[in-house]
Amino acid sequence: MNNFDLYNKYASAEAMTLADEMRLFLTVLSGKEVPTDRGEDVSSRPEPTIDDQCAGAISAREYWQGLSAAVMARMMPRWLATKAQMGERRRQHYMSAEFLVGRALLNNLVNLDMYEEAEAAARSLGIDLKQVLEAEVDPALGNGGLGRLAACFMDSAATLNLNAGGYGILYHYGLFKQKIVNGFQEEHPDEWLDMAYPFLIEHRECAVEVSFTDMTVRAVPHDLPITGYRTNNINTLRLWNAESIEPFNIGLFNAQKFNEASAHAMHVADICRVLYPNDSTPDGRALRLRQQYFFTSASLQDILRDFRRKHGTNWDLLPDYHCIQLNDTHPVIAIPELMRLLIDKHGCSWDYAWTITRRMFAYTNHTTLSEALERWDMLTLDYLLPRVAVICRNIDAQFRQEMAAANIGHNRLNRIAPIVNGYINMAWLACYTAYSINGVAAMHTEILKCDTLHDFYTLWPEKFSNKTNGVTPRRWLRMCNPGLSAMITRLLGSDAWVTNLDLLQQLLPFVDDPAVQDEFLAIKEKKKADLADWLHKTHNVDIPVHGIYDIQIKRLHEYKRQLLYILYVLDLYFRIKEDGLRLSTPQVCIFGAKAASGYYRAKSIIKLINEVSRLIAADPLVSEQVKVVFIPNYNVSVAEKLFPAADVSEQISTTGKEASGTGNMKFMMNGALTLGTPDGANVEIAEAAGAENVYTFGPQIDEMPGLMASYNPSAAMKATPGLERTMNALRNGLLNDGGTGRFADLYRNLVEGQNWERPDIYYVLGDFAAYRAAHDRIAADFENRREWARRCLINIAMSGRFSSDRTVQDYADEIWHLEPHAVTLD
Repeated sequence: MNNFDLYNKYASAEAMTLADEMRLFLTVLSGKEVPTDRGEDVSSRPEPTIDDQCAGAISAREYWQGLSAAVMARMMPRWLATKAQMGERRRQHYMSAEFLVGRALLNNLVNLDMYEEAEAAARSLGIDLKQVLEAEVDPALGNGGLGRLAACFMDSAATLNLNAGGYGILYHYGLFKQKIVNGFQEEHPDEWLDMAYPFLIEHRECAVEVSFTDMTVRAVPHDLPITGYRTNNINTLRLWNAESIEPFNIGLFNAQKFNEASAHAMHVADICRVLYPNDSTPDGRALRLRQQYFFTSASLQDILRDFRRKHGTNWDLLPDYHCIQLNDTHPVIAIPELMRLLIDKHGCSWDYAWTITRRMFAYTNHTTLSEALERWDMLTLDYLLPRVAVICRNIDAQFRQEMAAANIGHNRLNRIAPIVNGYINMAWLACYTAYSINGVAAMHTEILKCDTLHDFYTLWPEKFSNKTNGVTPRRWLRMCNPGLSAMITRLLGSDAWVTNLDLLQQLLPFVDDPAVQDEFLAIKEKKKADLADWLHKTHNVDIPVHGIYDIQIKRLHEYKRQLLYILYVLDLYFRIKEDGLRLSTPQVCIFGAKAASGYYRAKSIIKLINEVSRLIAADPLVSEQVKVVFIPNYNVSVAEKLFPAADVSEQISTTGKEASGTGNMKFMMNGALTLGTPDGANVEIAEAAGAENVYTFGPQIDEMPGLMASYNPSAAMKATPGLERTMNALRNGLLNDGGTGRFADLYRNLVEGQNWERPDIYYVLGDFAAYRAAHDRIAADFENRREWARRCLINIAMSGRFSSDRTVQDYADEIWHLEPHAVTLD
């Protein structure tokens, strides 16, 4: 019996309490008898040891499994009703390489209004619900903002009663589990599926086959329910797992070729092992292409199968019932794959298939960085997917013919054709094919129009629109900050703001109220204390509760400039130790980030952060005023502890490089003030909250070209007081990089340039003086606690425009053309 049959069996058992269901499923899943009605205080009971568990004691993780399964059984009628009632309606499919969904149990308990019932059920079994919730591991299905945005969109679509689901890959080990050893990042498997995950339902009956030149793979779907907030609608995120059709060759085994006997199955399993495998080698790039083709082909086959079952082969109707949003360039290989399926599998002509394909796809661009606009070597495509390669060349030839007919010059044509110099540009293919192209912040969209995608904008301006990103207020305020949420609900008179975040503007009359300011500050202090306690218990790190919590948490990339922040901290060390500076309030500098496994310089920055932390911790004078913490293995669950505790939100990307950001929005909702460049959504945050309620530094976007043309980072370093001293610490032995030369490389990269690369292309040293001055203003302003609280409350009140509900509604109205439908239960 699989999970679907198990949950469905007990879905209608209305006489059973949640505690009974929890006990039943726990026994089924673990084989252990569950004690009941202990009637004792369980809030501080220690987790059973391994020996205890072997003796039959039940771990918090096992209790989590049992409760999760019980919640799934409660969800089944709604999920089945959603599939039945939405089946004939237009459906949007969000294709994304990652979905950073975070823990599911608490989110579902909140959305389904079951938290108090679950708390009582846990108590009746003699356990503490909070311990059970903390036992859940994060699904390793994403990495950064791209994946978290996809998860927020799924939450909002369900809450808005929209028929929208997602397609992705069931990664077994995620990106990696990050450990810090001697200050260096180490990558380890993130084995989140080491125990059965109750929220995943396997549907083997819906498996499809995906073929490459050297292998055919079985794609098996696993469905994850996406609950809406206080609605019956439960949408579906379908994740594909790769299986070998021939898992074991007994003939090779009997011939004593033991490794070869299971080699094919191992190669197939590689497709779903890791998110974003290291692509610094040809084999790594080929694996990434396999991943992208695997999940998009399986998803398209799934969509076409569903359409044929309901509408036969009247393919003219396909775009009326299905639309596909391509979340960045990773799923763009779906375009030629749909052409292949329509032509080769369903007998459509080229022109007919092309007409359908152009009506099916919408494309979201998430970057202006050229290295992130994916290109694939056509030789790799020829080897792995020869038929898809032929179709790509035909699309390229068609594009060139159309452009020649429109008198597009040769030079411009070679700039924007899908295939140039033996490489296919996936962003160009998407821009040519898709009926919609959108950026993710107002500034980003303008950069796309004026620069990155300018040629396509001049050809098809009607395709372009802006859809500023957003985040779900359910997880990022209602769930992770219950104290602040309760205060908001009391002040506004209801919790309607949870699904209409614009209502937060009704807080504005309270921002000058001293009692409200004091209450907000008390809530913030409580979240700081919670974070400090968690860091002490889990990482043996001690930080002061009464400090400025200055936090930068995001994927580690040079343009995001974690390096600028840690250089500022190192400068602060010298100002305290050598210049006699004394801080009125301790500064707690918190970092969380993973560096891609093949990204050498990003890993060097992680080592530098940890080395500066060690340097400061070893100095009694400085360490009483400054704490530096690098939190390993940053993920959604860690973020849920950090956003509510933050005072300062570090959003310091090089102007013009960050498409939007979503962490800036989460900080804003939780009452942290933005310290940032005029980049991405920072610009809109400043517009919403008022320029006086954020700390903006650095050049405007239109100033950057002129500045960079004449920029001399060495001169900037010498002209900025104290900066040369700080930079010299990278090469004079004060900081220990383990003899790797990494810190000297960072110095050369910023000051001198190397390997034919200009120095400091991300303007770290050029922005340093303005960044330091902004920090000094923050330190002074923080002393006026009530004025600081007033500005935080204004930020919260004006954060409504950054709800993903607003973003998704814009997509639904202007791109997807979806109408809401509220599911009813019999």
